[in-house]
Amino acid sequence: MSLARSLPDFPWDSLAGPKQRALHHPDGVVDLSVGTPVDPTPQLARDALAAASDAPGYPTVWGAPATRQAVIGYLRDRWNSVPLTHECVMPVIGTKELVGWLPELLGLGDGDAVVFPECAYPTYGVGAQVAGARLVPLDDPALLPADAKLVWINSPANPTGAVLSLEQLRAWVQAARDRGAVLASDECYGEFAWEQEAISVLDPRVNDGDLTGLLAVHSISKRSNAAGYRGGFVAGDPSVVAELIGARKHLGMMLPAPIQAAMAALLSDQGHVEEQRERYLGRRRVLRPALEEAGFRIEHSEGALYLWATRDEPCRDTIDWLAERGILAAPGDFYGEASNRHVRLALTAPDERIAAAASRLRAA
Repeated sequence: MSLARSLPDFPWDSLAGPKQRALHHPDGVVDLSVGTPVDPTPQLARDALAAASDAPGYPTVWGAPATRQAVIGYLRDRWNSVPLTHECVMPVIGTKELVGWLPELLGLGDGDAVVFPECAYPTYGVGAQVAGARLVPLDDPALLPADAKLVWINSPANPTGAVLSLEQLRAWVQAARDRGAVLASDECYGEFAWEQEAISVLDPRVNDGDLTGLLAVHSISKRSNAAGYRGGFVAGDPSVVAELIGARKHLGMMLPAPIQAAMAALLSDQGHVEEQRERYLGRRRVLRPALEEAGFRIEHSEGALYLWATRDEPCRDTIDWLAERGILAAPGDFYGEASNRHVRLALTAPDERIAAAASRLRAA
């Protein structure tokens, strides 16, 4: 059987019908279904990209020293990481690539369990399927199975926006270490925590100064409106990073040199991130009360770029209700069976479209 046949249908393909209905709205569609940034990529990234565009030689899988140093500085200054060396970090070609291929790159397969949240980004499970590992949706570290080899946590979470506390993070680290599993913390939404502090697994408050078995995954896509650049990085246990580098050398998984230069520039600047935070906060202040006035209940949503909402009905009914008003959202069943009465609405739409959605909701 081919790989394509063994994988599930791509979730967004199932939104074709609601999308067509939403497109027929007289004032156009408000597409809140996909969390793709819409605001400008900062000029400093574009300038760095252009300056590095003369790149005749191959980049390395490990990345340029300047790229690695920018990652180390960012994690130290922004995320209070334990001291990192260059051996602790590696750039990746967008973090979805790493999420999808990590089980395979770690050599997992039959007899190994890959654990991820019960309500989760679908690619955690897809990566386990590609490797032939066992999929274990789980929210309680006390129940971590003995055969767990890779454990994914995600905070702030996609789709729910839940933020893990320091105590919860410590519990996951301890459980993974007790079983000899790699713990990979997806921290791509870390810059957008609204109601509770987001903490990195690299923080010594979480790991007691020990990186053994730990990886943190970060991206410039959301942080810096650079999803089209496909730049991200992984940092943590140098022995695990070395294993990843060794496998990726054979597969040509190299981040292009101009993208590395742009990422280094972005990681060295926090001002543009604060500006983007204010944009998303403004949209959140408009959309959330409009949803609540229309009868939705907002759950979690302490962070990330989404509102996790329910009308206490099957999620596909809610998707149809929104589509009749020209609004497209992501159904909760994309993210696991436990989420089939929720929808995810992204804040990644221009201010005018967010305002249009709020107006339509209030008129409902």
